[in-house]
Amino acid sequence: MTDLRQNSVEEQQEAYRKAKQIIAICEQLHITLDPIDWHHYGMRAPVKVNSMEIASLLDLGQRAHDDILRRVQLKLFERAALETIHARSGLKAVMWSPVEVVQPQAFLSLWIITLETDERIPISECIRNGQRVYEHYQLDRDDGHQLATLFGPATEGEYHLGERVTLKERERHYTGEIIYIIPGGKVLTSRTYASRGSGAASRNDVAVRYIVDCNDGFPHIVYQSQVNR
Repeated sequence: MTDLRQNSVEEQQEAYRKAKQIIAICEQLHITLDPIDWHHYGMRAPVKVNSMEIASLLDLGQRAHDDILRRVQLKLFERAALETIHARSGLKAVMWSPVEVVQPQAFLSLWIITLETDERIPISECIRNGQRVYEHYQLDRDDGHQLATLFGPATEGEYHLGERVTLKERERHYTGEIIYIIPGGKVLTSRTYASRGSGAASRNDVAVRYIVDCNDGFPHIVYQSQVNR
């Protein structure tokens, strides 16, 4: 009995130490956690943000600073996307894709959250009143100034504005209208973070990129080689 009590006390002490450590890290990241019930659950205590469980204390306690941020981001991006469309219960995100935009912007980052329904929901991440905020990003496809602010000056390509094209992404085909053309340069060839794993990003030179509106929530940004008439 003495050993069990000692182990329980030691676990609570470790849980208290880890909870303080994670709370401090999250404060540096402008994230406020809900109270962690380490006293009752020990290292199995759930770590939550605004009632949303991120992971257990044991899980987060073994992760580095950047990994903790990514775990929180994935959960909060997903929730913001689901709330944007008032999603049915049980619907989940399957893809988290950062959008490469010119800097500076009013937000920290812009991501496309792809749901199981294939809807693509743009969510921005910003810091407001000292806290990270995740909310739906409104894009006006007809606003050239907004597009230029996001992606830089327009250029010309083999295909033209207003032209309908078919594109291929992740072994799927989409049809849409070209609404903007981005100059060539160094770009990410894999910009995806998926909960079920994803390949490492690499960089390659490309001649031009097209922004194609396929009416699925947010335009696709694709390379010349991915587009066909």
